[in-house]
Amino acid sequence: MGIWEQVYALAPAHPQALFHLGRYALSRKNPVRARDLFEQAANADPNSPVLPLNLSYAWRDLGDGQREMDAIVRALTIDPYFVPALLAKGQLLERSGQVRKASQVYKNLLLIAPPENEIPPDLQEPLRHAREIVRENTLALEKLLASRLEAVRHRHANETLNRFDECVDIALGKKKAFTQQPSMLLFPRLPAIQFYDDALFPWLKELDAASGAIREELVAVMQEDSEGFQPYVSHPDGSPLNQWKELNKSPRWSTYFLWKDGVRMDDACARCPRTAAVSEAIPVLDDTPNFGPTIMFSVLAPRTHIPPHSSVTNARLVTHLPLIVPEGCRFRVGNETRPWREGKAWVFDDTFDHEAWNDSDDYRVILMIDVWNPYLTLAERELVSTLLNGIRDYFEATTSKAVDY
Repeated sequence: MGIWEQVYALAPAHPQALFHLGRYALSRKNPVRARDLFEQAANADPNSPVLPLNLSYAWRDLGDGQREMDAIVRALTIDPYFVPALLAKGQLLERSGQVRKASQVYKNLLLIAPPENEIPPDLQEPLRHAREIVRENTLALEKLLASRLEAVRHRHANETLNRFDECVDIALGKKKAFTQQPSMLLFPRLPAIQFYDDALFPWLKELDAASGAIREELVAVMQEDSEGFQPYVSHPDGSPLNQWKELNKSPRWSTYFLWKDGVRMDDACARCPRTAAVSEAIPVLDDTPNFGPTIMFSVLAPRTHIPPHSSVTNARLVTHLPLIVPEGCRFRVGNETRPWREGKAWVFDDTFDHEAWNDSDDYRVILMIDVWNPYLTLAERELVSTLLNGIRDYFEATTSKAVDY
């Protein structure tokens, strides 16, 4: 430690010299001197969380848990996301027998910890231990809650409790709390529902009943007009692709449009008259030029994954009518993952994070139809259409100046 001793002799308040001398004192089992040096260092540099954290190590070796915690809190006051300080806090709580409180600290720590492949070697074992404490605590809490809820569940055995079950899983940290994240327009005060109740859409029964005829038209189109299927993801060159890198301009996820952004594809509808008639009879995004309706066959190639993403607005919902579904296909919206069932449609809010898998060796095909959110009034639908087109027209105007429309 010669160099730092020389610096300390020349500048007794030099924080780095004090820190390194303090670390040396800790390694030499001299916590009293380490405490004094770290105190001086922390006072000399009050913006560094490293110095009070090391002071806590000195107090730990001196057996003073309260002052150890005070020093840790001092470090976290400077930087609430300082991983080593959060770890030290959890370890202190665990040593003092407060395992449940330690688990809460560890849980928060793990939320901000780096990915496992980026964790420094000296933190790998402590973080593994933290994960194990959180896991054990979650299991114990889950067991307690199950016993408390058992009688209440029994009294309501005939009711659907899926929402509450998800609430419990989120409270336990077993599932993530997903929220709507529309990229263009959030319509406030609409229900935040991942998969909607079929009862809100009485026309689903007619759509399901027509699935056989629709499938026949689909098969004919796939045989006779294969060039009509185009990649669904088609970002121009130079665009940030993010999760779409693998699927951009790829036929692995392709579509055949009957309606696209409010424009009717007459040739495609002529090839699929039954599909067009049934689809257009439901409350699609009508009178929304440039945005809706959109009606299309969506084809997912074998061994293809559509990555997590969310869409444009919760003013509209999306209908899936599964037509060709081999084993190994599934779909997730938020916390709920479902397998498609041929001939059984559902409606979901695609502004929730969602993704799809085809783990089979065959193609999966569904009919997708954009529909209005049933909780919007007719007036709100018209206003949303006008609003969306106003935003679009403003940003697509050729002049850079504000335009009065």
